Amino acid sequence: MWCALGNRGWACAGVLLLALAAAHAQTADPLNQVHVAPPPVANTPPPAPAPGKEEKPVEGPAALKARPNERIRVDVNLTLIPLTVTDPMNRLVTGLEKNNFFLFEKGTSGPEQLQTIKTFSTEDAPVSLGIILDLSGSMTNKFTRSRQSIKAFLKTANPQDEFFVVGFNDRPELIEDFTSNIDDVDSRLALEKPGKRTALLDAIYLGINKMKDAKYPRKALLIVSDGGDNRSRYTENELRSMVRESDVQIYALGIFDEYAPTTEERLGPLLLNDLCEDTGGRLFRVNDLSDMADVAAKISDELRDEYVLGYRSTDTRRDGKWRKVKVRLDPPPGLPNLTVHARSGYYAPAQ
Repeated sequence: MWCALGNRGWACAGVLLLALAAAHAQTADPLNQVHVAPPPVANTPPPAPAPGKEEKPVEGPAALKARPNERIRVDVNLTLIPLTVTDPMNRLVTGLEKNNFFLFEKGTSGPEQLQTIKTFSTEDAPVSLGIILDLSGSMTNKFTRSRQSIKAFLKTANPQDEFFVVGFNDRPELIEDFTSNIDDVDSRLALEKPGKRTALLDAIYLGINKMKDAKYPRKALLIVSDGGDNRSRYTENELRSMVRESDVQIYALGIFDEYAPTTEERLGPLLLNDLCEDTGGRLFRVNDLSDMADVAAKISDELRDEYVLGYRSTDTRRDGKWRKVKVRLDPPPGLPNLTVHARSGYYAPAQ
């Protein structure tokens, strides 16, 4: 049975054991995650390689783990697609296997083509994280909760993760460079005071640019904001183009005013939602400020529980054109229709 993106409803075949996944940190809610129990595996050792034959090198994220003094070799032709899967109750679904996923690619012309998934990973690999924090005047009464949510987000991070912070009001500014020290970030944020207007687009643009200095292949931005843009120099189209060209996932923690007085504020949620969906991230709306820390921790958990599919495109042209990517699921019997959150495509390498 196929489960396309966004489909809803329940599949009616078989029975599958669903177990609640263990929480990854003190703040995680086990009810927000569903784990698919793997089939039993015989406890037999793997066969030894035949004499005179060398084992094939590991590809994908696992290949990035090098021993001391060993050079890391990265296959630049391997396209990595990080994604998450949720059920109709918006809970993460973990424990799926490689054979549950089918990946298709479509260029500017011709039908979509099924791709061969070369690598499949569910490990908690380190991530380079950028936090884009709204410091405009409208955040004055929300700033303390925003600081707490950022701290909760970072506390559940992988100890090897690196992160930076961009603050913005009239203009964006790098207020903390790449670090792995949570206390450094919190101490720096304690010195900030909200005020002035909102250059949101410029701040995201700066954050994506900063990712060029990232240490890890997995990259993500977390935007904490309460409204739309009213000060940026970059246009929405310019930002969308840059987002598409990057390999950065975008998540957003939105504290929106239900009765936003300006057009920019009313359109802000739509813009953030589009940017998140295009990159395989998600927008989380916060209706109660007291929930911000829990929601931030949930976003961090999503980054910990991603599936990463790696493939080499059957289209070997280096034409620099946009290629759409679609991931479909063939879920185990008994599961409801599931939703995949993955980036919508990428630009092929140019000559």
